[in-house]
This record gives sequence, C-alpha cells and structure tokens, in this order.
Amino acid sequence: MLSTNIKEATKAEHQNLEKQVVLKLKAIRSNQDYADLLKHFFAYFSHIEATIKPFITASVLPDYAQRRNSDYIKADILELGVDITDLPFTTVPKIENAVQALGALYVLEGSIMGGSIIVKMLEKGGVTKGVSFFSGYGEATGMMWGNFIAVLNAQAKTEQEEQEAIVAANETFKHFASVFEKERVGTV
Repeated sequence: MLSTNIKEATKAEHQNLEKQVVLKLKAIRSNQDYADLLKHFFAYFSHIEATIKPFITASVLPDYAQRRNSDYIKADILELGVDITDLPFTTVPKIENAVQALGALYVLEGSIMGGSIIVKMLEKGGVTKGVSFFSGYGEATGMMWGNFIAVLNAQAKTEQEEQEAIVAANETFKHFASVFEKERVGTV
C-alpha cells in the first residue's frame, strides 16, 4: 500500500526537514522570529502549490479546495504585523502528473499532523497569534488525513506509479529542507 511505502521510503528526508524546522522553532523569541519561520513555509508552500495545481483537480481530490494551504500562512504572517516581502528563495521538484502531485501533497498534508505540537511549542515561547496554519483542521484533522491517504492509495495503481509518488515526496522534502538551509532571498 502506497501510504505505508511512502512513509518508510521518505523517513530520512522527512527527519532532515523536521530537524531544520525544529532548529528554527527553538530559535523563536518573538513574533518577528515566528513570522520569519512562516515566511519560509509560505515561500515553499505557495511555490509547490502552484506546481501541483494543474494536476490536483476535484476529480482527483474532491475536497482539495477545502484543504489548508499557503493562504493560511499568509494570513498568519499578516496577523503578526509582518508583510510578505523578503521571502527565501525556493525550488521545487518537477511534477508532471497527478501521482507525482499527490506525492508532493503528501508532504504538505503531512505537515498538519505535527501542527498541534508546534502550536504548543509556540505557546511556551509566548507566541499565541498567527497559528491558524499549524492548527490544521482542528477536530477534523484525523478525518482529513484519512481521506487524503485513501485518495493517495487509490490513485497509484501500479508499482511504477507508487515509485513516482515516492520520488516526488522525497524530492518535496529535500527542496523544502533546502529553504531552511539557504538564507538567500529571492522571489517565488
């Protein structure tokens, strides 16, 4: 089953990204620091969302329009009183079909699962504003994740399609981690 295989095959890249994010989280001392972290997320999410958009239609993922996206990050940044300028430079993997797009979306949707932990970390540091993105789907988070996994598993019908999704997910993790490793400023 793809959801099991993709989790196992992306473990190393997932852990590398997580390490980058945790380092940033631990350095947060103010709303400005938090906004900086969110700018990294916004730059990458908005770029990858534009890349996968042609392939994630309502026929592929019926509730895609209701899913959390970079607009939430932008709203959180603005709520913190910071503008959307000086975004970090981003690159994204090449996405050419729905299976690859779902592999990339696996990374974005999966980031919701740790969101409640991030919100608690932020609260301990005194940051309580601008957390709508990391709050995910609230009580519906488990259900939304389950719905996504069902679509992911159904979409990849062959071993080659599974591999395409896994490669896209790994590349998405790698490209996302590189946003935190580079401190270059550019446009998305």
